[in-house]
Amino acid sequence: MDFPLVSIITINFDHPEVTCALLASLQHITYPNIEVIVVDNASPNDNPAIITESHPEVIFIQSAINLGFAGGNNLGIRQAKGKHILFLNNDTEVEPDFLEPLVSKLESNDRIGAVSPKIKFFFQSDTIQYAGQAPMNPYTMRNFAFGHGTKDTGQFNRDTPTSFVHGAAMLIPMHVIRKVGLMAETYFLYYEELDWGARIKAGGYELWYVHDSTVLHKESISAGRLSPFKTYYMNRSRLLYMRRNLKGFTFFIAILYQLFISIPKNCLTFLLKRKKGHFKAYCKAIIWHATNLFDNNIHTNPIL
Repeated sequence: MDFPLVSIITINFDHPEVTCALLASLQHITYPNIEVIVVDNASPNDNPAIITESHPEVIFIQSAINLGFAGGNNLGIRQAKGKHILFLNNDTEVEPDFLEPLVSKLESNDRIGAVSPKIKFFFQSDTIQYAGQAPMNPYTMRNFAFGHGTKDTGQFNRDTPTSFVHGAAMLIPMHVIRKVGLMAETYFLYYEELDWGARIKAGGYELWYVHDSTVLHKESISAGRLSPFKTYYMNRSRLLYMRRNLKGFTFFIAILYQLFISIPKNCLTFLLKRKKGHFKAYCKAIIWHATNLFDNNIHTNPIL
């Protein structure tokens, strides 16, 4: 196969030692033509200098402010020179031969707009996190990853079309990004890759899961697994996805579902479980939408 240049972009936000572990794993890959771009999203606590000290070969971009997952990646895209752009969470590590199957899949069909590998849990490397994703439920704004939490016995060892690629590891051709635009920065965190996937499909492209590429994911080191911070952005972004991607009667029913079922249920659950911080974070997410009800910027997409 040919080896077109792949630009690998990862976002650092504190925990630079985690990013360095990813970069160390990238030094052992067999794909011979890459550039690595690290965007530090204005880390407030940990000095990211050890990244360039340990890995002077990377292209390091220091953002003056925290741009979120979408904004940070967009900053990296604007500096990238690759034919294909690989987005890797900094809390991942890769197998040496993981990149060739992803590039080969894109190169085999110009109608493929994005691919993701098999993703397994780093601390339980026999257990699957992602082997493709189901469609989004238009009312709950939730979906699920195939194989999530199951032992990898080879049951997902074939390439398949998928409804969404996974933000922890996804490879996208630069020409697709030029056509559909960059990540929507209005999300800041969560659901931005789902929204991007929906836009890529709307542009006439396919999304694929590639079985013979494996990435290991440590998951949620920066945001925290059950933090109020995550509760706020997850729920704010879930409703953003609904507002940006649903139309007509489906949108009307989804609004009714959220107003009369989902929002009351979630509020009551947090109260009954005495999770005051999560309750406040959830209410803050709902209030954000109420105060930005007519903000047209919600529907804009930055372009390259």
